[in-house]
Amino acid sequence: MNTVMLFLHVVGAVGMGIYAILPFLAGQFRKLSGAAQEGLASGLVTAGRFGQFALVLQLLTGGYLMSQLGLDYTRGWMITVGILFIAIGALTGIVQKPLKRIAAAAKEGRDASADVGRVRTLSAIVFILFLAILWLMQDPWYA
Repeated sequence: MNTVMLFLHVVGAVGMGIYAILPFLAGQFRKLSGAAQEGLASGLVTAGRFGQFALVLQLLTGGYLMSQLGLDYTRGWMITVGILFIAIGALTGIVQKPLKRIAAAAKEGRDASADVGRVRTLSAIVFILFLAILWLMQDPWYA
């Protein structure tokens, strides 16, 4: 069972990879026309949902692996990782609304530069948090 959970954990890590490319894709909004902005925003909403499902998969499989492998992680490491996962989940949920507004504005021919700026900022923060998660997973703290 540990092998299956480890496989699912790796699949979840790959799924969370959307957070690594999100800021670079969000940076392309200003270069695109209205219809292309609508398509990119819709695609990023779908990718964000996929990333959120991968985040939940990471939490479930990671919790199982921590309990079953018998490794002694420090309480500080577990709290830090938990806070980072919650922050990523919250920020990726928050970024969904401006993405939907960008798609609607592009469809109607309106300017959505404020929402584009918000998406770029939030996606950059999520990218930094994602890198922090990767670093903490690569180098966990043991008691």
